[in-house]
Amino acid sequence: MIRAVTFDFWNTLVAEDHDGTPEEVGTMREAQISGWERVLAGAGSPVDRGRIGEAFDRSWEVFHERWHANEPYGPIEATELMCGTLGVDPSADVRGSLERVFDEVGRAAPLRIAPGAETCLRTLRTGGVRLGIVCDVGMTPSSVLRERLEGFGVLRFFDHWSFSDETGCFKPFAPAFRHALDGLGVEDPAAAAHVGDARRTDIAGALSLGMTAVRYRHFHEAPADTGPEGDLVIDDLTELPAALGLA
Repeated sequence: MIRAVTFDFWNTLVAEDHDGTPEEVGTMREAQISGWERVLAGAGSPVDRGRIGEAFDRSWEVFHERWHANEPYGPIEATELMCGTLGVDPSADVRGSLERVFDEVGRAAPLRIAPGAETCLRTLRTGGVRLGIVCDVGMTPSSVLRERLEGFGVLRFFDHWSFSDETGCFKPFAPAFRHALDGLGVEDPAAAAHVGDARRTDIAGALSLGMTAVRYRHFHEAPADTGPEGDLVIDDLTELPAALGLA
């Protein structure tokens, strides 16, 4: 019997408003570049937008390397790397402003919640299921992601959160999921399910622990060669409670 369900954040609960494009290539990237361009120009160190874009590309390459290696990499590390790439040495105040660009963009970005998410979460909670989030954080910190969930009116449904910038662990590594299970009071992974779009992180990680793995593909169809298939595959979150035998 499933006692707890955890959800991925990006492209599962929430996606960019247009087509679910990931942060490193979507509209959020352009807004981050514009923010850096503005801050550097205001500090008297203008940098060509194209060069800033190249620095962002290099930063995302490093993020993916760290992600696969389960090593922390966020706005602080990205700012240090990009400043070095651009050959600028900003003051502490300017560096702080560059780091805050990621927060500002995350708060203002046009995002959308998955169709049926609130209905799904309410049904699960009404049935006594405990709910959590297991999210690999990119450049938008967990504090902002919580704010966005609050804005969509669904933060209240969750009992526990396991964001990688707080736990220090990415999926598919076991501690990312164990942090969530411990927080939800579930000792046996078989009594929990995880819902996410990515085969490499969400599905492989959940399966390795013995959780029920549910691949959600409304926003993103993960290629078959990127990891294993889930125990269940759904396109609509309102299907989830029944698929898990909870409705």
